[in-house]
Amino acid sequence: MAAKTNKNKLSSYQWRGTTVKGKKVKGHTLAYSEQEARQTLNEQKIRLEKIKKRSPSSWVKRRNAATEKDITLFTRQMATMLEAGVPLGETLQLLKSSAKKAEMKWIASQIYSHIEAGSSLAQAMKASSHMFDQFYCDLVATGEQTGRLEQIFARICVYREKSEATRSKVIKAMIYPTIVCTVALAVTIGMLIFVIPTFKDVFSSFGAELPWFTQKVLNVSDAVQHYGLYMLLAVFLGILIFKASIDKSYSFRRKVSHYSLHIPVVGDVLTKATIARFTRTLATTFNAGIPLLSGLSAAGKTANNTHYKAVIEEVHKQTAGGRPLHHSIRETGQFPDMMIQMVMIGEESGALDDMLNKVAGIYEADVDNTVDNLGKILEPMIIVVLGLLIGSLVVAMYLPMFNLMSVMG
Repeated sequence: MAAKTNKNKLSSYQWRGTTVKGKKVKGHTLAYSEQEARQTLNEQKIRLEKIKKRSPSSWVKRRNAATEKDITLFTRQMATMLEAGVPLGETLQLLKSSAKKAEMKWIASQIYSHIEAGSSLAQAMKASSHMFDQFYCDLVATGEQTGRLEQIFARICVYREKSEATRSKVIKAMIYPTIVCTVALAVTIGMLIFVIPTFKDVFSSFGAELPWFTQKVLNVSDAVQHYGLYMLLAVFLGILIFKASIDKSYSFRRKVSHYSLHIPVVGDVLTKATIARFTRTLATTFNAGIPLLSGLSAAGKTANNTHYKAVIEEVHKQTAGGRPLHHSIRETGQFPDMMIQMVMIGEESGALDDMLNKVAGIYEADVDNTVDNLGKILEPMIIVVLGLLIGSLVVAMYLPMFNLMSVMG
């Protein structure tokens, strides 16, 4: 059964009714169908007199849309309740009633409905929301087969929490240099458009020949003023073409993802985060009892980098041919020696999942350390770049004044 998204649109239902005590009440309920809204009110023991469908604002829709963090919380709650011995059906009903977001209520309701119709939990999750990917559903199916469903949910939750923490660290690493570069570019353009033209008027009144560097800066200022909109349009079109190429061309997407791993400082963070995610995924599947080849397929699908997806596919192909995992990893030349050695030890000792978890922990710690010290790493580089960029503009504007003073002297 293929995973699908919720095609129904979130609506706001205004209603009026009476309680069991006969008290007049009214309000509004968010739901994906009138039937769901009526069911929710019926559970609250409200006798409906009138109900009317309204379209909620975009802010309300965004606030009630499920996110990856919501699915992680849902997983943690499933693990906790199942470990406490709460039956699956009752667990889903409790999660539905306690969910704060409309889509999470809908997802819990759909899972419960599919289970009531005879589906397994893994099938019900896959059919209820695209946010339960193949990797997630395979682990749940394994838990159902082995009777360790609560343990599987606990492992999935740990995996997702680790992955989300690493992803947020990578995003944090990207934010700092992006903001600094954006501010530097904005300051430079502002000087070229508003400040330098003022100096140009002053220089014109002197009637003297300007230094070469000053003249070039004035030419750039003129170009930005006269052709700035065309330049902006060209940049916008370039971004659109780049995005279209990324979406349509696999080879181009792989090249870009490969080059992104060689960006100074940031590339190292991306590489370590990708390796950490790969080893964490493989350890989770292997520990859950999923065969190694199936785990490699899942790890390849969950990798965030297209280049490493292709590399993991090659590892899968070689391992399927009978080669040990550490040999297959070494042949690609894309993984560090320390990881290869630890995988080899894990295979020989029969504790591969433990070694993979240790590798993931090491690289997650490296990512944390790099991001925490990113300011100290990039600060000297940023100071030099900003000094050269802004300082060269200032020098270019004051050079004619120095020359004029020497002539007058």
